[in-house]
Amino acid sequence: MKKRCLWSFSKLMLAYHDKEWGTPLHQDRKLFEFLILDIFQAGLNWSIILHKRRDFKKAFDEFNVKKIAQYKEDKVDELLKNPKIIRNRLKIQSTIINARQFIKIQKKYKTFDKYIWNFVKGKPIVNCHESPYEIPTNSLESDEMSIQLKKDGFKFIGSKICYAFMQSTGMVNDHLTSCFRYKELQNKTEF
Repeated sequence: MKKRCLWSFSKLMLAYHDKEWGTPLHQDRKLFEFLILDIFQAGLNWSIILHKRRDFKKAFDEFNVKKIAQYKEDKVDELLKNPKIIRNRLKIQSTIINARQFIKIQKKYKTFDKYIWNFVKGKPIVNCHESPYEIPTNSLESDEMSIQLKKDGFKFIGSKICYAFMQSTGMVNDHLTSCFRYKELQNKTEF
């Protein structure tokens, strides 16, 4: 039986743990998806977001950044009435603003991927945690990322959100050293 991180307790969390969490991502659309999901997770449990992921995808046009950037107040009202997602006005409005800023970054750097992976010098940070209590909620890199994203006009983007984003997109490998995924991901640079 494979050893896993302790938080992979449900079927959905197990699949996410085994196939996605900590796997280096370089596709702008997926990076945008995780950025938005991590913002919606703020103050909540990731399990809640994961269970609503399909509903978020549907509600936010498959995370199509160009469509989201065009949302107007009527779309915000529609999303606030959708019981299948987290109905938080600030998070919804920040998603729209962040979509617009995301597009500006893509234009400036050719891809958001090039911009965001620069915070870890283009390769994952591999940590060595034996206990879940050792895993931090932020880092120097997430602090710098948060500061720069804010300067670049992004909203609702603190250091803890940035660190969760770094974990989910494989910019940092925070699997426990006893977890089978830890070794699998040590040498991966792209998914």
